[in-house]
Amino acid sequence: MALPSFTTGRLVLRPRSLADLDAMAAMDADPEVMRYVGGVEDPVRHRAELPDWIDDENDPSGLGGWSVFATDAPDRFLGWIVLYPLAGWEPDVELGWRFVRDAWGRGYATEAAGAVLGHAFAGAGLKRVVAVLDPANQRSRRVCKKLGMVPCGRRHAYGEDCELFVKDRG
Repeated sequence: MALPSFTTGRLVLRPRSLADLDAMAAMDADPEVMRYVGGVEDPVRHRAELPDWIDDENDPSGLGGWSVFATDAPDRFLGWIVLYPLAGWEPDVELGWRFVRDAWGRGYATEAAGAVLGHAFAGAGLKRVVAVLDPANQRSRRVCKKLGMVPCGRRHAYGEDCELFVKDRG
C-alpha cells in the first residue's frame, strides 16, 4: 500500500520525499527543536543519513512518514509526522512528530497527528498506537492528551527513560 496523502482544515500531509531533505536538515539543525530528542551531534553525518529515513518509508503496511505543509502556503515545510514500529518494542507502533519552531503553538502537531492516527486505525488496521517522549516535553504531552492518548508509565526507548502514551482503536 502506498502511503496516502491527507488534507485537514489547515494542512497538507504527503509522504516524505527527497525534495524535503533540505527542510528536514534545517529543522533538525535548530537546537531548540531537537531539545527533547537528543540533538544532532554531527550535522553533516545527520544530513547524510536523512535519505535513508525517507527511502525506508515505502512500507506496504501503511506505515511511514509524512511531511506537513500549510494549505495556504503549500511550499512551506512545517514539519513531519511518522508512524513506525517502535524499535525493540514490536509490535508497538509509534506516532511521532517534529515541527519547525515557528510552527509551534498553533495546533499543527495535533491536527496532523490526528489525521495520521485516523489512518493508523482505519487505513493501516492497527489496534494500538504509542508515543514515547521525554518526560520534560510538556508540548508533546499536551498533544498526546488532545489526541486522547493515555499516559501508561515509562518505557526505555531510544536509549532514554521515556514517558509512554497509548491510544487503542475504539
